[in-house]
Amino acid sequence: MIFNRRIVLFFICMVFVLAGFYFFWRTIWFPKVVGVSGMRTVADVIELYGASADADLQAKFAVAGVTYPPASLTFIALKQERTLEVWAPGSNAPVMVAAYPILAASGGPGPKLREGDRQVPEGLYRLAGLNPNSSFHLSMKINYPNEFDLRHAAAEGRTSPGSDIFIHGREASIGCLAMGDPAIEKLFVLVARTGFENVEVIMAPYDFRTTPSPSASGPVWLPELYNAVAERMKNFTN
Repeated sequence: MIFNRRIVLFFICMVFVLAGFYFFWRTIWFPKVVGVSGMRTVADVIELYGASADADLQAKFAVAGVTYPPASLTFIALKQERTLEVWAPGSNAPVMVAAYPILAASGGPGPKLREGDRQVPEGLYRLAGLNPNSSFHLSMKINYPNEFDLRHAAAEGRTSPGSDIFIHGREASIGCLAMGDPAIEKLFVLVARTGFENVEVIMAPYDFRTTPSPSASGPVWLPELYNAVAERMKNFTN
């Protein structure tokens, strides 16, 4: 009986060890697996998830009265609300097509300033590319640091403002936006259909459309940034 209990405990421990290895060491072992099995392409991802994603997205776009796929997109990431809004051009004004919960995003209010500060950036960005071989299932790269970030980093002597900020899958993240796998599959297909170069990303500490931007405490240039973000967000109201 004692021997059987030990066997059961051993297998339970092994399950926890393997689960921990899968989730917490994925960034190490996944690239090696991809290297052996072959790299996926964007076309491969579309073949895998395109049909189901298109069906879901076409229904959402039809309800919103917007053509699918759209000519361009705007993502609005709201850190406090933990929401990623998806907007597309309507006949007279942008229309919100969908909103997805952000499952994980580290840090708090305020812009990203340096490598390792765990902050999600704030500002006006663009998508810079699609990564079908992400260790977080799928990902879309944001062009952080942009010209604004680099200019102020240089003025303040910050030589490492950080990089590699993504919207990705899974439910854990450091400085990025983790959307979960089902959502990132739809978003990835949507962006691939639209063209990543046609996607704007607005990242804000909270929704400036409902609450005025604060008299920000932080870098001297933060009010300038928040005013620019708030002004841009005025164009996205239903």
